[in-house]
Amino acid sequence: MSPTTLSAARAPRAPKPFYRSFGFQVLAAMVVGLILGYIARQMGPDAAGNANWLTQTLSTIGSTFVSLLRALVPVLVFTAIVASIANLRELNNAAKLVWQTLLWFAITALIAVAIGITLGLVIQPGIHTAVAETAARAPSSTGSWLDFLKGIIPANVLGLQASTRVTDGSATTSLNFNVLQILVVSIAVGVAALRVGPAADPFLAFNRSFLKIVHKMLWWVIRLTPIGTIGLLGNAVAVYGWDALAQLGWFSAAIYIGLALVLFVVYPVLLQAHGLNPIRYFQSAWPAIQLAFVSRSSIGTLPLTERVTEENLGVPREYAAFAVPLGATTKMDGCAAIYPAISAIFVAQFFGIQLGIQEYLLIIFVSVIGSAATAGLTGATVMLTLTLSTLGLPLEGVGLLLAVDPILDMGRTAVNVAGQALVPTIVSKRQGILNQAVYDRGESIETLDVPDAVPAQ
Repeated sequence: MSPTTLSAARAPRAPKPFYRSFGFQVLAAMVVGLILGYIARQMGPDAAGNANWLTQTLSTIGSTFVSLLRALVPVLVFTAIVASIANLRELNNAAKLVWQTLLWFAITALIAVAIGITLGLVIQPGIHTAVAETAARAPSSTGSWLDFLKGIIPANVLGLQASTRVTDGSATTSLNFNVLQILVVSIAVGVAALRVGPAADPFLAFNRSFLKIVHKMLWWVIRLTPIGTIGLLGNAVAVYGWDALAQLGWFSAAIYIGLALVLFVVYPVLLQAHGLNPIRYFQSAWPAIQLAFVSRSSIGTLPLTERVTEENLGVPREYAAFAVPLGATTKMDGCAAIYPAISAIFVAQFFGIQLGIQEYLLIIFVSVIGSAATAGLTGATVMLTLTLSTLGLPLEGVGLLLAVDPILDMGRTAVNVAGQALVPTIVSKRQGILNQAVYDRGESIETLDVPDAVPAQ
């Protein structure tokens, strides 16, 4: 390579116009989605009483985007966990990093659930509500500790689960991946590969290459985020509107106040306490938080979360590759702490049931420990039913909250992902392995400029 060519290769690229940045495109898509959703809402149903063409279009766009994100989740979790366990052998303090990660998962969850309980008692959303009791109905799926015990043992090496639904005399069978089982299988394979020694080197090399391919494919999907945002946000407005929010205004306000306190007060205080600039953190992690808000999927956001944690926040790749995938399945300050705490108090207040110290301690226990029980299940609704059943509260109360769940889920997932990037950063700082220069740089990478793990040619 000639000096001229080498100089050109190293020359910094000129800054792109603001309208080509990923952040601006997503924000613009949110505005477009709100407008189209409002138009679809005003159009109302078609002559047959079904959703109009615009609502159907928005729904299809949004669901397709989320389906694309989730399609690669099983292979992403498996390859990422196996690679991360193999990479941990390169760290001298791997065992300490693991237990410190789990400890800080619990600490932040404990703080979040305490905020949720306080807001539930102060705001009293179950008393100040306009929703009718006739809206109460039992959910179709529930969570329990037995689900956790049964779900943690893999039924097969792929973590596959089959479910059959009978409607109008016909049966439909669908296959789903249990993420918790895939996590267990991945950890077992990774540990076994390390114990095998040199004989496993070809497998680990293949796994690393496969992981790069998966990341590349996921990056193609993430490029579609602005389009997916239009469909997801537009459909939410078209289907749910603002009526449900008005009826559950105090409950929705309590949830978002709690999420805001965790995201913009608790997390910055923890960062500041460890000598880290909170503004730099948000500058670096914002692309992942933003994608989590619109996609409502921690797993779907995983590759972007891992990338900003490594490249923006300065967490070593060997550690981030372990902590971030683990957090994406078990670290949920929004879904498993704030939401079930406030929701349980809402249900108790709505049905006139008094809660004592024992019940509040159970809420704390379920929120700190129980998030793992929902790792292989679907959404915060299952976590809520787990909390209600543990407390002996009516499961019919879940039906009161389903109308606003998609709107609340956006904020919950954003906080989940923020915590999944925060904990590895704090642990790295405490263990002295954080690249402080990278963290202090505080630059928000243009997430779509350079494909992940592929050097510029």
